[in-house]
Amino acid sequence: MLVIPAIDLKDGLCVRLRQGRMEDSTTFSFNPVEVAERWVNEGARRLHLVDLNGAFAGKPVNGEIVRAIASRFPELPIQIGGGIRDFETIQAYLDAGVSYVIIGTKAVKEPEFVTEACRKFPGHIIVGLDAKDGKVATDGWAEVSSVEAVDLAKRFAEDGVESIVYTDIARDGMMQGVNVDATVRLAQATPIPVIASGGVTNMDDIKRLAEVAGEGILGAITGRAIYEGTLDLREAQAFCDQVSR
Repeated sequence: MLVIPAIDLKDGLCVRLRQGRMEDSTTFSFNPVEVAERWVNEGARRLHLVDLNGAFAGKPVNGEIVRAIASRFPELPIQIGGGIRDFETIQAYLDAGVSYVIIGTKAVKEPEFVTEACRKFPGHIIVGLDAKDGKVATDGWAEVSSVEAVDLAKRFAEDGVESIVYTDIARDGMMQGVNVDATVRLAQATPIPVIASGGVTNMDDIKRLAEVAGEGILGAITGRAIYEGTLDLREAQAFCDQVSR
């Protein structure tokens, strides 16, 4: 199981939000490329980037920083989400060296877009399902739909989606523990590998997820915990490697 550091970009800075609220952000660094280097040096095997401004604007806003990070670490798999609503944006990110693009809002509102994206860019498409009480949220989590996350995940099972990033909004950035049960339910409902997100706080969360990784859980995204020091990235990845042997 991969432990994946999150680098959330807002106005060119590395920040963390609480429950996706733009007005409730903490700035951790003025240099996101240096932040990426820190996590790489601590053993990260993949990075999770989010263009927060882009998620609300519906188009990339922090694209230059994403390109700078991808250029700095050309061998490192990078996944990017936030404001990816057309094929041109996907192509631009892949051309910049990003490995995977995460389609969120567009996947909920136009599922056929994911189908076509998987056809055009096989092996590079991740679907981001951000849920509150099991219902999928869109537009930077500003809107909660009537669509069940599990039902939508099943819809993409035949499309060739690389993985699903599943975020429990209620726990994101709140340091309250990951929602293991909901993550496992989603993983069991679809053959698509699931990456857990939201609420990863310490080694207990990593251990709980690692215990059920065989259910189809590919990794866990962590943000505030590694920035505030309640989780050691190197230790967490080493534990996951040991469990998987």
